[in-house]
Amino acid sequence: MSARRFWVGVAAANHIACGVTGGFMQVNHGKEAPLKRLLPGDVIAYYSPVETFGGKDSLKSFTALGLVKAGAPYQGDMGEGFKAFRRDVDWFETKPASILPLLQELSFTKGQTHWGYKFRFGLFEISEDDMQLVAQAMGVSTLALKSPEA
Repeated sequence: MSARRFWVGVAAANHIACGVTGGFMQVNHGKEAPLKRLLPGDVIAYYSPVETFGGKDSLKSFTALGLVKAGAPYQGDMGEGFKAFRRDVDWFETKPASILPLLQELSFTKGQTHWGYKFRFGLFEISEDDMQLVAQAMGVSTLALKSPEA
């Protein structure tokens, strides 16, 4: 079995809330290819720059955390003819956590003047140590994220 990987997805908090309620995740406006990079058991944290899609209501917080479930990406109907690719996720019960106190602790933002640049990709891999910091800030026991091999 391959090692568990850790990911950050980016979306507005209101879009993430729909996924948490429905037990799924989507990235990059419903594209399939990025979802194929994730494997069952991988950990996904979502970062929300804003509260509502298209809004200017700054949030800059991690808003969801979960484990990717088995199964390939599939299309889900978002309404008005839009079908987005999804992966099923077991979501943890979390509280939102601002990224601001973590900026000098996370390896992918530490010392970066333009720390938000990496988030523009919509989905990117991070280290287990970084995920543990995010999980702690969100109120999730770090034991819940331990790799099965640990």
